[in-house]
Amino acid sequence: MTGTDWGALGVNLAAAAATAGAVLLATFAIAVRRGLHRLVDIAWGLAFAAVAAVTWLLSAGHGDDGRRLLVAAATLLWGLRLAAHIAHRSRGHGEDPRYTALLDKARGNRTLSALRTVYLGQAALVWLISLPVQAASYSSAPLDALAYCGLALWATGLVFEAVGDHQLARFKADPANRGRIMDQGLWAWTRHPNYFGDSLVWWGLYLLACTAWQPALAVL
Repeated sequence: MTGTDWGALGVNLAAAAATAGAVLLATFAIAVRRGLHRLVDIAWGLAFAAVAAVTWLLSAGHGDDGRRLLVAAATLLWGLRLAAHIAHRSRGHGEDPRYTALLDKARGNRTLSALRTVYLGQAALVWLISLPVQAASYSSAPLDALAYCGLALWATGLVFEAVGDHQLARFKADPANRGRIMDQGLWAWTRHPNYFGDSLVWWGLYLLACTAWQPALAVL
């Protein structure tokens, strides 16, 4: 075992849930006021960044400093880049048709349905998906070869996401490509390099949590 303070981790799990909930509830309030639920897509990356920052602060003195800093920085960079990209992409656009279609099927109050199915649901997912970030931060094991493999996997995923998003944005900006399917660059190798990259990012963070007991928690 790695001498983990389970009590401190339990406090972190609760704090992470509260943090994710706070970010999504704040976004809900802004979205309702503006009548624009697509803002939740921006909050997705911000919520992970907030959880990573809170976890880094709370885990001080409980986990290996190198591992804590690495996992926090990796999550912050991923989350903030994603939020910035989506904010730029959606600037000047109206509501996302996906949310319109979802809420058109809602029974009862649309606003309460949005809160329940979109915002609280995503807050719960942020907490669940961020378990590797939280678990890794409470491991006292120093960085090892597996951790550096995780970092390499994370970096590969981030490059796939960022480059794929850039290539798609450039493709869609060209009027000559209207109605065409993107099949160039990374998109010639994988149908969705941004989603593929996202999966690599989180498997990389999972490897950073693989010390002794952490995999059992983080694999979820």
